[in-house]
Amino acid sequence: MERTQEDMKLLGVFGIYREGHKIMAPSRKIFNQITLSFILPLCLIFLAQIQISKILFQRIEFHRYRDNRNTSSDWAVYVLFKLAYFTFLCIFSLLSTSAVVYSIACIYANREISFKRVMAVVPQVWKRLMVTFIVTYVLNFVYTVVAAVTMILCLSIDNSSAVILFFVLLIIYIIGFIYLTIVWQLAGVVTVLEESYGLKAMNKSRNLIKGKFWVALAIFFKLLLVFGGIQFVFYVFVVYGFFWEMWKRVLLGMLCLAVLVPVILYGLVLQTIIYFVCKAHHNETIDKPTLSKRLGEYERLLDDTNEVQLEKV
Repeated sequence: MERTQEDMKLLGVFGIYREGHKIMAPSRKIFNQITLSFILPLCLIFLAQIQISKILFQRIEFHRYRDNRNTSSDWAVYVLFKLAYFTFLCIFSLLSTSAVVYSIACIYANREISFKRVMAVVPQVWKRLMVTFIVTYVLNFVYTVVAAVTMILCLSIDNSSAVILFFVLLIIYIIGFIYLTIVWQLAGVVTVLEESYGLKAMNKSRNLIKGKFWVALAIFFKLLLVFGGIQFVFYVFVVYGFFWEMWKRVLLGMLCLAVLVPVILYGLVLQTIIYFVCKAHHNETIDKPTLSKRLGEYERLLDDTNEVQLEKV
């Protein structure tokens, strides 16, 4: 990433795509290691839960309508599985985001980077990311509940104008949800590369995105289309592809996994680049010495921890 701040400010959608490729191409080794350690398990968990959820739900339906059995224990298993799924999904999402953002920042700052160093620094970052994630989850939950209650109240009114109002509110909700998602993604990068986290990171992200929102939206929408397409193919042709032979379903499932992994990795890379573009757009300093100093704080904490451990030994 040898661009000046003025060059970064002018990057559009395709410029950000090219910048992402330029960053990843010379550093394939570190990104391959991150992919195998964090992103591949993340994608496996995501796709596997679709298949397992379908099996568990079919079991509930079978016991309810065929055997007339009490399905409370089946529902308990289903809920526990979902809790375990969301827990591991959250862990690997945070680890993947931490590793990718830190690695790209090191590349940009011309700092020495290795997978061992990434593995040592990531635990210091993902706890801060957890706070940001929880704050975002709460905000999205409250936003969705308020929107759902409002739309239900609209439908409860026996009036043709109420139906029109419902669809207007639905469109507003979708727009707001997309906006919150983009802000949250950028907040993850802010949490790693700055002192802010939680609500402060969300507020910082909201301010940064101004002026570059449409660029971020275009990139987010394209990634969402690809992600949704992969999920649709897996759901229709693998999970419910009864008209296909088993080996074809397994092969297609592996193909979906092979496509999903680089999509997730590339998405995380693009999020980080969008952060630098937004910083440049607002004329905030993103020079290499300043960024290198910020990254060095993580490494100093790591060195201090190692020294304490050696003294104890």
